[in-house]
Amino acid sequence: MNLSLQIARRYLFAKRSTNAINIITGIAVFGIAVGTAALLLVLSVFNGFEDLITGMYSNFDPDVKVAPLQGKTFTEDSIKIEKLKSVPGVAFISRTLEEVAVFKYKENVDFGIIKGVDDQYIDVANVDSVMREGKFALKNEESTYGVMGIGIRNKLAVDIEDPFYRIGVYMAKRRPNPMDPTPFRTQYLYPVGTFIAQQEFDKEYILSDLEFVRSLLQLSDQLSALEIKLLPGFETDQTIDAIQEVMGEEFSVKNRYQQQESFFKLMKIEKWLSYAIAGLMMIMIAFNLIGALWMAVLEKKSDIVILKSMGATDNLVRNIFLNQGLLLSAIGLIIGFILAISIYTLQKTVGIITIPGNASIDSYPVSLRFFDFIIVVLTVLAIGLMASIPPALRAKRVSALIREE
Repeated sequence: MNLSLQIARRYLFAKRSTNAINIITGIAVFGIAVGTAALLLVLSVFNGFEDLITGMYSNFDPDVKVAPLQGKTFTEDSIKIEKLKSVPGVAFISRTLEEVAVFKYKENVDFGIIKGVDDQYIDVANVDSVMREGKFALKNEESTYGVMGIGIRNKLAVDIEDPFYRIGVYMAKRRPNPMDPTPFRTQYLYPVGTFIAQQEFDKEYILSDLEFVRSLLQLSDQLSALEIKLLPGFETDQTIDAIQEVMGEEFSVKNRYQQQESFFKLMKIEKWLSYAIAGLMMIMIAFNLIGALWMAVLEKKSDIVILKSMGATDNLVRNIFLNQGLLLSAIGLIIGFILAISIYTLQKTVGIITIPGNASIDSYPVSLRFFDFIIVVLTVLAIGLMASIPPALRAKRVSALIREE
């Protein structure tokens, strides 16, 4: 074992000449433990929300989305769609068309988005897993159906059990008709189901039949996007490139992350900003460590003089107290990990910290990742090392100061 580390370990567990040093050392270790737990739990909460929101988006964001670079719609090309089906890894392709519309149910009116989808949509999106009421259906031989988010359902006060009232969908006319001067084109659908997935979708979207929306928009062959489901293991850049090659440069081809890229980047910024704030708290806590080591230096002045007389170098004396600071940090780190994992386990199993008034989740989601442990270890040990430097430098000068005295 390294000599300075061995001496530091003996100093750490040796009896103190005064109880005050033990108290200050205990406070320093406790502070490091609490700070370590805070750092790890901050990361775990953001990981939990990231996993939760990714799962929510995955219910409506396809594995791959193909959309025009210019304009909101493009003309359906059956030849390209057939070529896409032959791309390795492509399982299902759904044609979609969406537009902002005005919805009216009884006396309630609200803005939202009507999204027309074809029969393949249920294979592309995990709609069944987020259905809250009713069923997912687009039409039958006589009627067109609508499946809506819980948010817009509440705003319109829709009763899906009432078979006598339909939702009116109002869309501004694209082509004026002298025989019908009204500015809106109106069609009706029966509400048959409600989903709850992600707030952005829940408060705006009503899903219905593609041909219904085309008729409403007076666009017989237009699409907003092609939404693609990939086979497991094919979520790769090579698959994206193959799809891009089929569609051409006038289309954007985005994977699930790229569809919400700005949102996930914002989440990462918030995550590391929160971690930095918790890190500043750790720096404040480190002053207790400086105090504990400073008192240890004062207590061991005579030992330092003896070591110097026996030929110990200044670097050896310095390293003794640097190692003592790192050992204290390591002890606090281990205790902090135990504390954080205990709180994490309770939150995961019992949900000790709840989110009141949230319909989709009861308690704060948490998720621990191995990389987080590495980041926290490096952070805590780096802060511990920096806090150990002033007392260690002071220890180097002890013998010289004693001679001066």
